[in-house]
Amino acid sequence: MSSYRQIIYQIVFCTKHRKPTISEHHCEQLYRYISGIVNKHHCHLYRINGVSDHIHILSDLHPSTSLADYVKNIKVASSIWLKESRLFPEFEGWQDGYGAFTYSIREKDILIEYVKSQKVHHRRESSYEEYERLLKENEVEFDERYLSCGFFNRTLNPVRGLFDIHVHGPELHAGPWTLKPFELLREIDKPEGLQCEMAAGLTGGHFLHFARNPEGG
Repeated sequence: MSSYRQIIYQIVFCTKHRKPTISEHHCEQLYRYISGIVNKHHCHLYRINGVSDHIHILSDLHPSTSLADYVKNIKVASSIWLKESRLFPEFEGWQDGYGAFTYSIREKDILIEYVKSQKVHHRRESSYEEYERLLKENEVEFDERYLSCGFFNRTLNPVRGLFDIHVHGPELHAGPWTLKPFELLREIDKPEGLQCEMAAGLTGGHFLHFARNPEGG
């Protein structure tokens, strides 16, 4: 009897600390490189895309390949290429872990369009919010402590209501303040009236470091 398969995976993984280190100017070269890895595993790639801090791979999975090995090989090989290409000087590596969600063939076209429109999609939903939503939609149990990293943590949502926030490199600017999510301190110089717990809980009870921008006065 012949063997048949029809499994579509949406695989998602992010950069280390969710830092925005994948330049839009060169991301297509990264996607082509990963496409080659997928082909070497005899898997069919339906679509690959992402934004500065994570990527989505929509593909099937060949019966001879385990999911864990498949993702590991993609991450290891692409990490080496990202560093050696010198096109992504701020890239430090991929974060540990990944999300992998299965779908039926009937959902293929919708999924392709979803992955294709990632850059537009993330104008209205953060990477953290998207990942949390995917886990919930697929009824995956998870511990929020292990989703918390970078400035996409939900603990920053109250801050968004107080300041005009925008992203600049690895920092987050909020009015006259610069939030440095990768510099975690136990004592912070914080904006007057801002409760510490609003920016707490990234790791081990540490707080974000706030620094006043020179132009903020």
